[in-house]
Amino acid sequence: MNKKEQKMQAFGRLLDVLDELRIKCPWDRKQTNESLRTNTIEETYELCEAIIRNDTAGIKKELGDVLLHIVFYAKIAEEKGQFDAADVCNALCDKLIFRHPHVFGTTEANTPKEVEQNWEQIKLKEKGGNKTVLEGVPASLPSVPKAHRIQDKARNAGFDWEQREDVWEKVLEEFTELKQEIDRMDADRMESEFGDLFFSLINAARLYKINPDNALERTNQKFINRFNYMEQKAAEQGKSLNDMTLAEMEVFWQEAKK
Repeated sequence: MNKKEQKMQAFGRLLDVLDELRIKCPWDRKQTNESLRTNTIEETYELCEAIIRNDTAGIKKELGDVLLHIVFYAKIAEEKGQFDAADVCNALCDKLIFRHPHVFGTTEANTPKEVEQNWEQIKLKEKGGNKTVLEGVPASLPSVPKAHRIQDKARNAGFDWEQREDVWEKVLEEFTELKQEIDRMDADRMESEFGDLFFSLINAARLYKINPDNALERTNQKFINRFNYMEQKAAEQGKSLNDMTLAEMEVFWQEAKK
């Protein structure tokens, strides 16, 4: 049996296992799209965390959990006579072929940039596709990846900085405007200018090939590790952080940084 046959057999086994669970397990039998949705979000975030940790075993496990949800939704739809897992796979294949005319057609695209430049226009042309460039950005995306995706799509439509260095002038401009609103203590305007500053920083990250969500999560984990170190050192002295001065905590903080 070659590798492809092994993969097909494994996928078929998964479908068979789910079919049996759907019939024989009371919990699996009662699940609906709505009841699975929250767990799907959780599983997706767990996969993202494993990717950030570069945890190969964790990635494999979490991919399995996400795959379970995909085939589960397809199974529910099949029971309703709407579509099945084969329809999902075929629709995806059709979309990939349509969106890659440089592979499956006669279009020329020899660099990733050329592929990306064609991407949004292709999506606008496909049946049932986006009517506008930004329509494809999910409304439910968290704010940081949503901003990055909006900017990326705008870039693919040709709306971007001519020189990426120019973005820093925009960042400084937004920072200055924020400072002005802070001086006025206008709560609504401060929030608006904070948003503009975040957006410009995310834009800068994009231009310099930095994933802002990954960057922020690395800092989150770094802060958690250092803060946990401070708590541990305080506990070793029979104290809590609330018992300590900022100067005392700063000593432990600097130790943690080393």
